[in-house]
Amino acid sequence: MNNNALSTVEARIREQAAAYCESNNVPGFVAGVYHAGEQTVVAHGIANVNTGAPMLDGTGFLFGSVTKVLTTTLVLQQVDRGVLDLDAPIAKYLPEFALTTPGAQDKILVRHLLSHTNGIDADLFFPDDEGRDALKAYVSGLASSCGTLFEPGEQLSYSNGGMIVAGRLLEVVTGTPFADLLEREVYAPVGMSDSSTSAERAILRSTAIGHFLDPETMAAKPTGMFTLPDTWAPAGGTPIGTVADLLAFGRTHLAGGVAPSGARVLSAESTELMQQVAHDMGTPNTPPMGLGWVRYPFGDTTVLAMSGASPGGVAILCVVPEHDLVFAAFGNNPGAILLQDQILQGLLGEHLGVPVPTLITEVEQDVDLTPYAGTYRSNQLRIDVRVVDGELEETTTYEPADESQERIFTEFAGGATSAPPQRYVPIRPGLFAPAGYPLEAFDGYLRLLLVSYHDVRDGRARFRNGGGRLTRRA
Repeated sequence: MNNNALSTVEARIREQAAAYCESNNVPGFVAGVYHAGEQTVVAHGIANVNTGAPMLDGTGFLFGSVTKVLTTTLVLQQVDRGVLDLDAPIAKYLPEFALTTPGAQDKILVRHLLSHTNGIDADLFFPDDEGRDALKAYVSGLASSCGTLFEPGEQLSYSNGGMIVAGRLLEVVTGTPFADLLEREVYAPVGMSDSSTSAERAILRSTAIGHFLDPETMAAKPTGMFTLPDTWAPAGGTPIGTVADLLAFGRTHLAGGVAPSGARVLSAESTELMQQVAHDMGTPNTPPMGLGWVRYPFGDTTVLAMSGASPGGVAILCVVPEHDLVFAAFGNNPGAILLQDQILQGLLGEHLGVPVPTLITEVEQDVDLTPYAGTYRSNQLRIDVRVVDGELEETTTYEPADESQERIFTEFAGGATSAPPQRYVPIRPGLFAPAGYPLEAFDGYLRLLLVSYHDVRDGRARFRNGGGRLTRRA
């Protein structure tokens, strides 16, 4: 990328960030782009409205679920070294692993953890154990608290629980706590010198915190929770770093596992394996899954991506292998995901000249809605679906297992754990869009807002899929 193209990208992102943050009350935003040997980082606004500290190029932030690609990289390192077999049952390495579903531990393979096809029903399971035994405590808690949503490999459902089990698996086979392993095997060789695994370390340098909008004033107010408990570390609870560090990690995956420093972090074969399709649901709202990476198709171009929510913030990492490009960003209000989507589509369409085709081109009339009405459940979540005026109306109810779970989830969600009923309009049998959105809104990352239904038997769908997460008909 020549300097002129780089400066054009930088100016465009700076303009987009300023306009979006002002009109949507996002206090601060930081983004970076690497392309063909050059990179730029743009920072805007405030990192913490409590202190007024500015968002800087080098301000740290919680990676959130972007961490899942780092965790997957750690697992594939152990596969490279012959320590782990992707097609072995988890129980071979982790005999204490069990779920409330009898025999599940014998069917779930290491590969299923990384491809989100494990079926572990633990998406809102938040044990609050801290310290070096946190992941051991998490796995122990699964045996009495969580079952499965489906047979392993049968479906795809975004799985925090699967990644946390993978983190504990790593601890057992390496004899090293997850945080230490992440720092030694990823941060150090990649050159992520400003990344850490704890709030105690992050506080020693410039670090952003999350914010939520006050429902009455719509002003941004700081989160009351900085990180999720240590039990969620491998799924994205605690790792913290900078845009430059994420760009370096993304570049490592562009370069077949070789870091910008020249250190080999992962074999070329394992780097490629992470990028290949591991499971495809065949529905526009859930892109094909690799190992760790989600594969977003934009026409003929694939964007490897993972976004990461943290309390009051959202990060994203995108790698475009065909164009030698990496994009990383963080905004300290959840609404910043729309800005990230705008920037990504701009990079593809305006900078790279990649056509961003319309995802939904036509809408079918007279879709029979009766197979989809009913009640669907997953871990501590109930979704009631009914037919109203030719549309589906969904009511989501959070059903906490205990006071501790409720406290953590409520803080993570900024205090709002309920929402008014949402209407969905049919696009075709089994696929629905939230009412009131133009169809072109779903061309980018917002395709996750579409809802699909799967495995219709005897006129009734067995699964609802929203945001890549499944709930099962009760």
